[in-house]
Amino acid sequence: MDSGAGDAATPSSPLPAAPTLEDLHHALAVLAAHDGAGLSEAQIIDHLGVMEQLKSGLAAAQARFTATLVDQRSTREAAAGVPAERRCRGLAAEIGLARRESPVKGAQHLGLARALVTELPHTLAALARGEISEWRATLVARETAVLSKVDRLTVDRELAGKLATAGDRQVADQARAIGYRLDPGSAVRRVRGANADRRVGLRPAPDTMTYLTGFLPVAQGVACHAALTRQADTLRAAGDPRTRGQIMADTLVERVTGQATATGTPVGVNLVMTDQALFAGDQEPAHLEGYGHIPAPLGRQLVSEADKAWIRRLYTDPAGDELVAIDTRKRFFAGPRRQLVVFRDQICRTPWCDAPIRHADHITRAADGGATTGENGQGLCEACNQTKENPGWRARPVPGRRHTVQTITPTGHTYTSQAPDPPGHRRGRPRASRAYPVDIYWPALSA
Repeated sequence: MDSGAGDAATPSSPLPAAPTLEDLHHALAVLAAHDGAGLSEAQIIDHLGVMEQLKSGLAAAQARFTATLVDQRSTREAAAGVPAERRCRGLAAEIGLARRESPVKGAQHLGLARALVTELPHTLAALARGEISEWRATLVARETAVLSKVDRLTVDRELAGKLATAGDRQVADQARAIGYRLDPGSAVRRVRGANADRRVGLRPAPDTMTYLTGFLPVAQGVACHAALTRQADTLRAAGDPRTRGQIMADTLVERVTGQATATGTPVGVNLVMTDQALFAGDQEPAHLEGYGHIPAPLGRQLVSEADKAWIRRLYTDPAGDELVAIDTRKRFFAGPRRQLVVFRDQICRTPWCDAPIRHADHITRAADGGATTGENGQGLCEACNQTKENPGWRARPVPGRRHTVQTITPTGHTYTSQAPDPPGHRRGRPRASRAYPVDIYWPALSA
């Protein structure tokens, strides 16, 4: 099945010339213009299969191009005298931007590319032939990450010819099993690495719910679940009308917050609403920091059920296009100035980065004369703010456009980001409350 796998790392014939950008754009246009009309059912199935192979082949090409980019950047910076530990800084973010994904995903793509090209040539060859998906190649790389280069090459060689018909779980399990046989100590290193990555996350769920997840060592995870289960069984046996799942969820909230009940939890959350949505029954969605947009009725409910609520007015410009701030001489964004930037930008302003805002940053650096104002401020995650400080990176505001920022990478590519529309904004339509363009903020709602 994989007769050519043994020569995957050393192709016998020279590679054809790289396709031009015009070639790629033409192929994209051809595919985008057709929907399969006029083909038989069998032909459509054939096309779907080949298109899937094409996706895999493109992923393999992206990996090889990425590895070449790393080599070129490293060579250039070495010639310029850049220390080895500082070479290629910010490159992962450039890759993420080019692929319209976050810097974190860019780093993952970079790591996968280097692994496939240098240590997993057979897996890369299977990907190039369209036998496996990019995700299955990622699984092989992930499950062998703790192995030495020699052992990783061995796993790759033993898997050659076995990946084409294996599912995701099989691919991961086979790679892991070979690794354990070659290096029994890798299991211990995997556990240590995973333990260091323990964390808690929050992400939106349908119907204005959230997923609160914990990535925990197995013993702690099992212990937490057992404690919640035991409490649910006890209360159900005593006649509690709530379902088992509801009791477990309520108990989790009660024990994490330290409150006797899961309602009325005195934890501050930031909610931004228009005056019309709050007081006049308008249906303009509100924005809940850390979650996203919620329906106006739910926003009003959160306010009405709060034990305490503080109102802070945030003024928009007369057209209602953006939030505005007062200029000060302060060097750092703090207090209300920082809050304004966070409320306006909502998430990291780097294109395709969905990370929460950690830093309020000057677009034009303060050292270069940039003012500490909302107009010259942008909300960034920690990683993107650090990347912006690497040599060759620049950011600049775009005059005449509603809080728009251009980010310029070391290769000269430009990426544009515009702040989200403020609550109540309607493009091409005046605000209903033009005389009173106010947004409302509650810094300490009881959820």
